[in-house]
Amino acid sequence: MLGSGIINGLIVTAKNFVGSYHDPKRMVTVEYPEQRTVLPENYRNFPFLISENATDPMGTLRCVACQICEKECPPQCIIIEKSKDKKPDASGKPQLYPAVFGIDTSVCMSCQICVEVCPFDAIKMDQVFEIAATDRFHDLFLTREKLAKPNSYYHQIHPTEAAEVDGRLNTERKAAEEKAKAAAAAKAAAAAAKSVPVAGVADPGPASPRPATPIQPASAPAAPATSPVPKPQDEPRSSPAGEGGPANPAS
Repeated sequence: MLGSGIINGLIVTAKNFVGSYHDPKRMVTVEYPEQRTVLPENYRNFPFLISENATDPMGTLRCVACQICEKECPPQCIIIEKSKDKKPDASGKPQLYPAVFGIDTSVCMSCQICVEVCPFDAIKMDQVFEIAATDRFHDLFLTREKLAKPNSYYHQIHPTEAAEVDGRLNTERKAAEEKAKAAAAAKAAAAAAKSVPVAGVADPGPASPRPATPIQPASAPAAPATSPVPKPQDEPRSSPAGEGGPANPAS
């Protein structure tokens, strides 16, 4: 029948209109801000940084200033400066940390690309939407002190995702600890194997100092042996004439 669709639509509208006065299921209007609805878990607005400890948010940030989110951000609204030194993170491993981390929410388009490319699960999407401000350049620029929020807050707004992330991080940390323990055990075993003597070979023990042997001076080379040359016998002398005395007898 021509126009039946319009009539059916008007009937549904009339039911909702009448039911909104007495049926609680049809009372869809929320008296905001006195009444607030619970936001769905997948709702997102602007990013925030996760810290492991609420009492020390700056000292337990998961962010290591790798600057991947800064490079991948389409509107380029993230500003990061690396630290010059390292400090222990929540697991005790020395890591770099962001000396400066800022997000200009007046430019951010809530695309969540920074969350997807972060390899440390350090940045997540928040659900705060009441961000009206009178100063765009000061109030809408979030520094790391404003961005840092504890992991418990992340569990509060995204419980399913936070549980999956924590489970994965705990597994990775346990695997790293077991690998470090295995490497230390292998190193200790190698050191012990070097100190054990080989079977069948006597341990020479500590080497005793050898007495100093005096150095003999080098003797001069011996002269070559030669046969003695016979000396000629002296001829007999005769007394000169006119002198007295006996003459030497002939030999």
